[in-house]
Amino acid sequence: MGCSDCGLQGGCDARKHDQRTLFAEILPRIYPDLTWGRPDDQARFGAGVRPSEASRLGRALSELLRAPTFFRPGGESDLCHFVYVLCFGREPALLDVRDGHARLDGSEVERVTERYLRVAFSTVARLAAVQEVEFELSAEDGLWSVRETPRAGVYDGTLLKRLRQLTAFLQASDVTYCDFGLLDKPIARVLAGWEARAGDYIDRWGEEPRLANFLFFEQPTSTASLTFLSPSTLAPSTS
Repeated sequence: MGCSDCGLQGGCDARKHDQRTLFAEILPRIYPDLTWGRPDDQARFGAGVRPSEASRLGRALSELLRAPTFFRPGGESDLCHFVYVLCFGREPALLDVRDGHARLDGSEVERVTERYLRVAFSTVARLAAVQEVEFELSAEDGLWSVRETPRAGVYDGTLLKRLRQLTAFLQASDVTYCDFGLLDKPIARVLAGWEARAGDYIDRWGEEPRLANFLFFEQPTSTASLTFLSPSTLAPSTS
């Protein structure tokens, strides 16, 4: 989507300049040698959004956006926690079905898709990033699976109203909203003259780390995941 469609206050150039300045302040403090996978534990301790706060902000977002929200802790190697906002879908949400918090009557559906805004709250600084995420339930040869597919930002115009509300809420909560167009680039392309070291990231993922990988989560920004559901996840047919 183009800048004229966004509606966020302040203009892209001004916001991106401010964010670059903030990144230039945060990165050397958290990564003294600018090497992925080697943050300074003392510097990052308590510097970001704690899990309890992320969970509380998620509950507040549910009321503000009039949509179900779901808190999920980040993985062992992530530097963030997630709040999913269900924008298009029905309950029980596929996210809850996938994670074993709800059961699904498989006799009623063959394929379901849902659309979320996924908010990543950084644990190394008071930053948040937002991605559009699609969940799809499908069955093949008797095996049910849920695929989670994130996009590198938010592209669906129907999500814009909620995105504007969400970014205003983050600002009021003293959490900086980060433009994903900056996060999905190597550090050298965001901050001119900076050279970050990849550590063992390329060996793990086959590509250079992006800024998002230094501040939020390990996996490449558009990495899809596929989860096969156990039989216990499917409720017995009531027909």
